[in-house]
Order: sequence, then C-alpha cells, then structure tokens
Amino acid sequence: MPTSRTKPRRPARASAARSKPKTRAKTPPRKAAAPAPKAARPPAPKPAAAPGPIVAKGVPKGVPPKGVLKIAAAGPAAGPARSGAAAALPGKPARPAGKKSGRKSPLWQRRGPNGELFQPGDLLLPTGPQGPDEIQYLLRGSVAAEHAAPEAGVSEIVLKKGPEAEGDRGELSRFAEGLAERFESGTIEPLLPTRPVSRRNFSGVVERAKHRRREIGAFLRGLDLGRTESSHMDSHGEASLQSLMEWAARLENLAEADEPDTADYAQFHRGMDQLENTTEALIVDVELTLRRLRDRVKA
Repeated sequence: MPTSRTKPRRPARASAARSKPKTRAKTPPRKAAAPAPKAARPPAPKPAAAPGPIVAKGVPKGVPPKGVLKIAAAGPAAGPARSGAAAALPGKPARPAGKKSGRKSPLWQRRGPNGELFQPGDLLLPTGPQGPDEIQYLLRGSVAAEHAAPEAGVSEIVLKKGPEAEGDRGELSRFAEGLAERFESGTIEPLLPTRPVSRRNFSGVVERAKHRRREIGAFLRGLDLGRTESSHMDSHGEASLQSLMEWAARLENLAEADEPDTADYAQFHRGMDQLENTTEALIVDVELTLRRLRDRVKA
C-alpha cells in the first residue's frame, strides 16, 4: 500500500491553451503639415551708379585725354533708350521722340571740281547737255518719263546753254515733238549716235567712256524731270533701269582709271562698242516699259 499520495494534476488553464493575440504595432500620430514658407521678397534693386568719365589708360588724373567724351550724370531719359549712333552727344539736346530729323541729305552739299555747289541735275549730267547727242538723250528721257515733260527738257537745255540759246527753243521743241511721236505711236528702236573714229590709245578709250557716261546721265536726267518712279514700272523695266545705272557707274570708274603699262587698245575699243550696244538696248527697254505703263494708266 503506497504511503505517498499522488496529487492529481490540475487541468491546464484555458487561457494558456489560447494563443495570445499579437500586439498591433502602434503607428505614430500624424503630425500636421507645416505651412509652406513665404517666398522671400527680392531685395529692391539699388540705383545704378552714374558712369563717370571715360579715362584712357596711361593718362594722369585730372588731364582729360583728347577725343574722350565725358558722359554727364543725367536723370532717366524720356522714352525708350536708343543705342549706337542715336545716342545724344554732349552739348546737344536729345531729339524728342516722334519728331522728324531736320538733317539734310549729304548730296545737298556735294561740290564740283572748283568748289561750286551742284545745281539740280548736275549729279547726273554735270553742266547740262553739251552736244546734239546729249540733247537727244535728255529729250528722249523727258518724253518717255512717267509724267511726260518735253517742255521741261527744252527749258533745261536753254537754261544750261545760256541766254544765247533762247533762239533755239523753237527748233528744240520741234525735235522734242518728233521724239514724242516716236514714243507714243511709232516703233521704238535704238538711236545710237554715229561715232567718229577714235584714237587707238588709252586717252581715246577714256574719251569714249566719258561721252557714253554723259549720254546715259542725260537720259536719266530726262526721266528725273518727269518724276519717274521706278517702283511703278514692271520688274523687267525696273531691272533694265537698275542695270543702266550700274553701267553708268562702271563707265565713270573707267574714265578715272590709271593707264595700264601694256594693253591691247583695239580690244578695248571693241569692248566699248559692245558696251554701247548693251546700254542702248537697256534704254530702249526702259522706254518700252514706260510706254506700257502710260497705256495702262490711260486704260
């Protein structure tokens, strides 16, 4: 018989049998979003310091170098700032905006070889028409001009020749009438003058170049008397007029050129023959263009 008593085991607690629930991780409380910082105001711009005088290097202080402009510290300029040649020079008041310049064209003060001021037409034909060929081209231009001006052409011839030419006015007027009839209803063909035999040397080439340059200038002067606007011409006639003026400039350069050491002057004169034919064809093109322009205006 056993002496020790066995203690009955206690049943396991139901709570032990249950697994303890996992603890939920605590989320930290959300912090309120901080307000966005206010944009810092940019500092007010400091007024620009007035520029001092421009001083060249190597010049001691207090001695202004020659040709240096001192810019005075003036207040803000009225209107938009201008740069380059439009900047005002010291001592001259700034020109108010919107006001037209009173400067004249540089052509008004051009002078002739003896210092005399050029008269109207002298840039194209200095001293006026001097021979029958130049008279013909002047009247051809004044008759064919956008606003026909044969009387103005005759008056300019008489004025340039002097009072003794007043007796030739009637004959010049009849000549202008014949050219006007050719232009208005006749066939416009080249009227290249007959040339005398030229010397086969450099001075002979220069004389021909000067003479042809003056003939082209006489025709252009006639167009100018009739207030011809190249913008009213068609593209073909405008191009012919532009080429004619370019040839006149080349002839002027040739007339002022230096004599070469060696040259084939026969070849020079053959080139002058071709040049005269080319420029005459351009003159006829301009005449035909202006006749078409006049017919279009009349229609």
